[in-house]
Amino acid sequence: MDAHSKGMVTAVRRGTVSFNHNEMDYFCFGFGDAPMVILPGLSLKSVMQSAEGVASAYRLFAQEYTVYCFDRTKFLSEKITVEQLAEDTAEAMESLGIRSACVFGASQGGMMALYLAVNHPELVGRLVLGSTCARLNPTAESVMARWVAAARRGDIDAFCDVFLDVLYGKAFAEQFGAFIRLAHRDVTEADFRRFILLGDSCRGLNVYERLDEIRCPVLVLGAEDDRVLTAQASVEIAEKLGCPIYLYGGEYGHCVFDEAPDYKQRMYHFFKESHQ
Repeated sequence: MDAHSKGMVTAVRRGTVSFNHNEMDYFCFGFGDAPMVILPGLSLKSVMQSAEGVASAYRLFAQEYTVYCFDRTKFLSEKITVEQLAEDTAEAMESLGIRSACVFGASQGGMMALYLAVNHPELVGRLVLGSTCARLNPTAESVMARWVAAARRGDIDAFCDVFLDVLYGKAFAEQFGAFIRLAHRDVTEADFRRFILLGDSCRGLNVYERLDEIRCPVLVLGAEDDRVLTAQASVEIAEKLGCPIYLYGGEYGHCVFDEAPDYKQRMYHFFKESHQ
């Protein structure tokens, strides 16, 4: 494939879905017949601001899949839960006619993907769970409390300190730390308010006892040095489901899906094997 063709399949198309007096932005790329859905993790800024970067990072899928990446709904209630976030995503998928998709959920997106697979099995054909959990543990609660507290204070330096301390491996944090801090210099009060609501939505998360309701093929990917949700959170999902799991070594952190060079290939091969 020449450079022009590569650019065509990863060209980003943006859209908005309206439902229940709410709206959800999304973007998509690729022109394949099979649908793929990316549910990103919790972030201070909307994933829509990183659309071109995501399309480039996941270009491996662009020829065989039409890849959709969904933001969270625009209007969040004070009592929003992860399960409700998943229900919103289900509404968006149904509005776009997406069914039996290959779904990749990362971190909080993985929590949402679990609810999606449990409550809407017709929407999820195959599932990859990246650095996520089915129920919160003390480590996750502590990290989230630090992160949300920094957001409540509007302290971007402390926020980035937590970001770099727990999300990435040491080498990645050292290489990209300055860039990450710079990229967060223009955050607004609205960005912080949104993050607080989404962070608080994880409180009380517990879909563990319902995991045996999932019927689609599942692959769990995690990191041994996950300092946000822990490697054990990935292990217990895989053990409960009896599904394959791969844990990356200590050089990678919670955001191993951004760090490990073979991560997308593992996803791709799993989706293809499960599809056959």
